Amino acid sequence: MIYSFLQNSIADFAAASYGIESAPGSVQVQKTRKEFDGDFTVVTFSLSKNARKAPEAVAEELGKWLVSRFSETFRQFNVVKGFLNLTLTPDYWMNFLRNIADDVAFGTTATPGDTPVLVEFSSPNTNKPLHLGHIRNNLLGHSVSEILKAAGHRVVKLNLVNDRGIHICKSMLAWQRWGNGETPGSSGIKGDHLVGKYYVLFDKHYKEELKKLRESGLDEPQAEAASVLMADAREMLRQWENGNPEVRALWSRMNQWVYEGFEATYKRMNITFDQIDYESDTYLLGKNIVLEGVSNGTLEHREDGSVWADLRSQNLDEKLLLRSDGTSVYMTQDIGTACKRYEQFKPSTMIYVVGNEQNYHFDVLKRVLGLIGYGWSENIHHLSYGMVELPQGKMKSREGTVVDADDLMTEMYETARSTTLALGKTENFSPQELDELFHMLGLGALKYFILKVDPRKTMLFNPEESIDFNGHTGPFIQYTHARIRSVLRKAAEAGWNVDHAQLLVDQTVMLPDKERQLLRLVADFPTVLEEAATTLSPASIANYVYELAREYNQFYHEFSILHEPNKSLAALRLALSVVIARILQRGMGLLGIDVPERM
Repeated sequence: MIYSFLQNSIADFAAASYGIESAPGSVQVQKTRKEFDGDFTVVTFSLSKNARKAPEAVAEELGKWLVSRFSETFRQFNVVKGFLNLTLTPDYWMNFLRNIADDVAFGTTATPGDTPVLVEFSSPNTNKPLHLGHIRNNLLGHSVSEILKAAGHRVVKLNLVNDRGIHICKSMLAWQRWGNGETPGSSGIKGDHLVGKYYVLFDKHYKEELKKLRESGLDEPQAEAASVLMADAREMLRQWENGNPEVRALWSRMNQWVYEGFEATYKRMNITFDQIDYESDTYLLGKNIVLEGVSNGTLEHREDGSVWADLRSQNLDEKLLLRSDGTSVYMTQDIGTACKRYEQFKPSTMIYVVGNEQNYHFDVLKRVLGLIGYGWSENIHHLSYGMVELPQGKMKSREGTVVDADDLMTEMYETARSTTLALGKTENFSPQELDELFHMLGLGALKYFILKVDPRKTMLFNPEESIDFNGHTGPFIQYTHARIRSVLRKAAEAGWNVDHAQLLVDQTVMLPDKERQLLRLVADFPTVLEEAATTLSPASIANYVYELAREYNQFYHEFSILHEPNKSLAALRLALSVVIARILQRGMGLLGIDVPERM
């Protein structure tokens, strides 16, 4: 809205005044800092360079041009060095509020484009349950998908389940040897947790074997090479790839336990996918593509039977694609999956939401696909994110020192329960309503605490901090939304027509400063959404809705709404409240967070 109008106007000014043809957006426009007078600031340094004039002179000329040409929009301006601070007219803000008051899609693009964007996230292994690291992955992938949809993209949410490989065979072998027929039904243990138990058990026995081998005089590499347990796991993998019916039957049975466990966790987290792919369905395709690369000379087939990609000319090293025994590596199935998806969707972009420990892997994936001849590999984007750490340090799946996703969500529910009951404001809630509220607050606290951090940063998760109703948290924003909804219910009971908020806006009422500040924040929503979609960072949305909630709370405490004697001003504040509640709900929804109607 105002940002695009300003950008277009500045381009017109540059052409008319200096004969400079510049694309809208080439001159930076930002919010005016609080210590200066104004609503928006134009940074004129790039324009002054092209105009060969001092920045102050350009800012002065631009300010006069805008105020004289668009007097209904710009009331006044001031110049601080090369920064032009513009103040918008009260009429502009009143018209803006009236225009968006009943626009439920404000800031978003309703019609998606034709070419899809693929977003792959979650991508769990079927040898363990989802943990805290997976939670960040799932929340990022889901939120990025929702943000891209709101920005006008057609999005396909994908999940690639890593359901085969040596890690799966470790769990299978351990269950086969020490499981005594244990099942989720017989043990009462959730399926993914049960399989994860045997993954940890394999590692325990493997370490004990290595210790004995070292004590017999072998060094570490020799002990690893002599391990019978690891050799048996590798043999199980070879049998799986050769289609051994008994191995395949055990694999299917244990994976089904895990899928049922995953589905329960996803449902609780409110995560869904448009398509789920399985590595077991794509690794053969990847092998065939690699062998085609051998036949056309782009890949190297060595004497031991292994296949490699030579990326040294691209400042990388040589990459193994097929082992000497013919079995696949992760890269093989990723090649197959990428090709399958491109043929299926013809996407504009393929986004992989994967932790930063896989930066090299995705760099190599793009290079190998390009080497084989797939030009669309340039459209692959790795959304790399930092790890989640706890106050006690990093998590290790093999050792069982992970924070389980199910356990963490239960802990957040209980924390939300105790914190909410301590406030003593839920007397009129039924048991079912309380359960829904505690779930909403606990999950909101977890999601917001993770998503407010820039994805590229490693983060420290502290459950107690995340639930603070007065801090920079999800519950604070949820509480603000519930507060506004309470005001609007009371207003409706008193006869105000809050269902048609634009009718509440009296164009003749004087616009106070605090309301103008809130409207300026509201006007930022489309730009923040666009930025979040461009940078693939939900943190932009998270921090914006917090700022909006914080400013509204200050407004709520300082000014009366329903008891304001000036009815036109009261109506204005109600219309503003309607809009802010809607943006809080929409913004939190982009993060995958529900907001309550009452608390």
